[in-house]
Amino acid sequence: MAERGYQACIVPRADEYLGEYLPPCNERLRWLTGFTGSAGMAVVTASTAALFIDGRYTVQVRSQVEPAHFSFHHLIEEPACDWLCEQLQAGDRVACDPRLHAWQWFCDARDQLQRAQIALVADADNMIDRCWQGRPVPERPPALLLDEAFTGESSAAKRQRIAGQVIGAGCDGALLFAPDSVSWLLNVRGRDMPQLPVVLSFALLHGDGSTDLFTRPDQIPSAFDAHVGAGVRVHPESAFGGVLSGLAGRKILADAQTASAWTHLELQRAGVEVVAGDDPVLLPKACKNPVELAGSAAAHRRDAVAEIRFLAWLDSEVQAGRLHDEATLAQHLHAERARLAHFHAPSFDTISAAGANAAMCHYNHQDAVPAQLPMNSVYLVDSGGQYLDGTTDITRTVAIGDPGETVRRLFTLVLKGHIALDRARFPHGTTGMQLDTLARQYLWQEGFDFDHGTGHGVGVFLSVHEGPQRISKISAVALAPGMIVSNEPGYYRAGEFGIRCENLLVVRESDTLQTEVPMLCFEALTLVPFDTRLLQLDLLRADEVRWLNDYHARVAREIAPLLEGPPADWLSAATQPITH
Repeated sequence: MAERGYQACIVPRADEYLGEYLPPCNERLRWLTGFTGSAGMAVVTASTAALFIDGRYTVQVRSQVEPAHFSFHHLIEEPACDWLCEQLQAGDRVACDPRLHAWQWFCDARDQLQRAQIALVADADNMIDRCWQGRPVPERPPALLLDEAFTGESSAAKRQRIAGQVIGAGCDGALLFAPDSVSWLLNVRGRDMPQLPVVLSFALLHGDGSTDLFTRPDQIPSAFDAHVGAGVRVHPESAFGGVLSGLAGRKILADAQTASAWTHLELQRAGVEVVAGDDPVLLPKACKNPVELAGSAAAHRRDAVAEIRFLAWLDSEVQAGRLHDEATLAQHLHAERARLAHFHAPSFDTISAAGANAAMCHYNHQDAVPAQLPMNSVYLVDSGGQYLDGTTDITRTVAIGDPGETVRRLFTLVLKGHIALDRARFPHGTTGMQLDTLARQYLWQEGFDFDHGTGHGVGVFLSVHEGPQRISKISAVALAPGMIVSNEPGYYRAGEFGIRCENLLVVRESDTLQTEVPMLCFEALTLVPFDTRLLQLDLLRADEVRWLNDYHARVAREIAPLLEGPPADWLSAATQPITH
């Protein structure tokens, strides 16, 4: 920094693809700070440093990062640029790698710092990379060509459909920066990262449907051309800048939230007219076709078998006095999934959280010595699988002995919110922000809340955290038929316990009500019982009891034929109707 004349440097948890999941070679924030969360940003000055994290990690960060080196701040409530304006003086210069920031963030940060007479300097010669000794070597195995039996539509048809939208927006082409958008468009998947089955790449979709793909050519199988159809040209990533510079005079659609600042700066230098707009793949990808929905349902039925086998085993081990540690539990659950047809990998690192560790929403037992299950507590397990036909994500909170009245009361309030959202009926155009309150209402009435969104979008053999659909306090995206979202209200008490109840839901047209306007509803994809031992029954209304009994009856009806022996017996007991 001193050599380059910078008074501060910004280090986000991001890489050139601006996605949530990073290969080890791009975990720059982890290398600098030791923090392993999925969202964060560090700022380093000559004399001090700060780490900015969101509400999911306020507990975790203090166990991973040395407070003598970093001060801790809330990513949303105390933004990094506010902190910089307080720390620096007029005339100071702040460095950021423009490849690691979205264009919208870069513009907002540059404007805010300019008002304080501080310069934000785009420096793509990353200083962390210069300092990182022993940086892991990227692993880029061959791409997978996903058959149309799983995708329901050919790549050529997808490209023509999306290109028509691009032309309709008055553009000559569209920049596709999100690797899951590129992988969906080309019907390819990858093994570049453990949990996210995408090929790390960028693409430029032209108005005629032809596409320039930027990736490592040695990852592309020989059958790729026949798989995608004519018109897809493969380039090394190093050629990206050169192709962009050849677009002078053309109108290119680019999403300011997903395309990097570096790309926008290069297009501006080349004389390209950049048209701001959403990634044109996002909504078509989010609204799954019938083949994708059928595959997702099949994947969830298989996944339920693994989860129920695991929960049955866990109960038997606890009853026998064998209280395993978090790592053993996660490994056993993974082994159950790995037995299943079409299994590819976990969809994220399993959150196997015993006792007080469950208060950390995104706890990872691999970051410390795995804790052993304590008696008279709860165990929170949030896990999922990537299958060729679907992506799963489920959280169950399990009683280990008698966790006490307080836990049962809070679990019941969380489950009431889950039920309220699951049962929602809503008109077309309803946003996730409008539905979020349904899941929080019972906690709010008692003076509680949770500091994460109620639900995120989920792909099909793609990202377990898919946009643009969400259910949160800030999501203005309308839910549409075919979208898959999670329903996962929770409650977390630092140092004591954590609770979360999560199913995946698909948005459907509602045909069960006679209404003046067409309505949408949710249908659960996840088919695993909730732990009724954690209920305080007098808090449940009759209609909520009826919902739970109906859900458990459906679980038994669809999953029991797939089980035998002790897991089948466990499922029968776990799905018995409850009464007040």
